Amino acid sequence: MRITPSILNADFASLAHEIERIPSADAIHIDVMDNHFVPNLTIGLPVVEAIRKSTDKMLDMHLMIADPDRWAPAYAEAGAESVTFHVEAAHAPIRLARELRAQGARASMALKPATSIEPYVDLLDELDMVLLMTVEPGFGGQKFLDLVLPKIRRTRQLLGDRPIWLQVDGGVSIDTIGRCAEAGADTFVAGSAVYSSPEPDQMVKDLRAKAVAACQH
Repeated sequence: MRITPSILNADFASLAHEIERIPSADAIHIDVMDNHFVPNLTIGLPVVEAIRKSTDKMLDMHLMIADPDRWAPAYAEAGAESVTFHVEAAHAPIRLARELRAQGARASMALKPATSIEPYVDLLDELDMVLLMTVEPGFGGQKFLDLVLPKIRRTRQLLGDRPIWLQVDGGVSIDTIGRCAEAGADTFVAGSAVYSSPEPDQMVKDLRAKAVAACQH
């Protein structure tokens, strides 16, 4: 069970310090939004390059951008170990996944809540992770959408015994992480749950424990 806190809810004026506050995190989830694919604008490549210099934690990029075929490989080049593109925005997802892997990064495909996994089954062997959005992408702090739980279950079945991570992102908290883990997710993005906590690192540990406990029933 991997916890990958999103820095979308962190203090952007001191990102290096904010990342140091969560030593128990399995990776740092970085949301890149371009105000085209989603109605929000966040950080881009120069900030990611600066973050890379300030931490040796795994960087888990989530590109909510309109032209990932063009821009995603640059994030792998910048040293991100995992790069996620949205399949709704990618023109040639197989080629892009192969390009990311050729750069040494893990290739990951994200799906919005209303996008079915079934049309992309043939792509799975090209991927290292599938990210299922459990809110509409664009803003942190949204309410978890339970309607995605059946899709998490179906995706877990489709993955079978492939060593592909199944990540969920959106509204993940102490109250919702158990349901996600039970449905088959093994990697969890939590932003506001972690950074609104007085002890962010303790929250990372609590979330992981809750996910593990949910799978032991």
